[in-house]
Amino acid sequence: MGEFDAIRPYNDAEVPAVLARLLSDPAFLDILTHFRFPRMAGALGWLLKPLIARRLRKEFAGVSCVSTLQDKVEYYVDHTIDRATDGVTYTGVEQFKSGSAYLFLANHRDIVMDPAFVNYAVYHAGLPTPRIAIGDNLLQKPFVSDMMRLNKSFIVHRSISGRREKLAAYQLLSAYINHSIRNDCASIWIAQAEGRAKDGDDRTDSAILKMFHMSRKDEPFGAVIQSLNLSPVSISYEYDPCDQAKRASCTSAPPPAPTARRQAKTT
Repeated sequence: MGEFDAIRPYNDAEVPAVLARLLSDPAFLDILTHFRFPRMAGALGWLLKPLIARRLRKEFAGVSCVSTLQDKVEYYVDHTIDRATDGVTYTGVEQFKSGSAYLFLANHRDIVMDPAFVNYAVYHAGLPTPRIAIGDNLLQKPFVSDMMRLNKSFIVHRSISGRREKLAAYQLLSAYINHSIRNDCASIWIAQAEGRAKDGDDRTDSAILKMFHMSRKDEPFGAVIQSLNLSPVSISYEYDPCDQAKRASCTSAPPPAPTARRQAKTT
């Protein structure tokens, strides 16, 4: 068993077996059936689920590696963007170099779309997509874990309660991120703080920066961060996924002091 097997994404050799398991999972097929045929799924689910499974097996029959899978998924992402948005604009991707890996440290509004839009920009620039950090609190069902790990996601263990266990988990996470960038030359996407910024305060949690350094404590902090090619990512939505939470936060909390308000604007 490898050092990072408990948290890493699936590798190319694992893709066919995981896809076969996923396309035979009743819970996964049930979700797809209700999404695709919401009115008929209840009465005709017994008929629709085998048909959907057969179609997906045919569509993904030639997929034997992660990059080919992402080529397939890219069509659906493009289709969703064309159908559900007025467009996506991005800048800065031209600064990234082929053959280099980066640590994308991002503000956080939506666990699905934030990394999806980063992937969209990077993919269309002809660069490899990053590995995506996702909390284990979002992976309660086996098929969800399979889906995310097939798409280059790695697991952040947040449900651990013991102090020693937490320390070991973050030590492993730090080692994996450093190994991914420095040894595998594979970029990383991770949110700048745990959970979405529902109050609009997009400051990076210092604990995240300390975590990057945990597995290389014998080296200067600045040198470690520089070696990871840390690249801040700022994403915004016309219709913010956290807008209701922000409104609730503004109406329930007293207004901040003027100095705090200025600091938030310049951070």
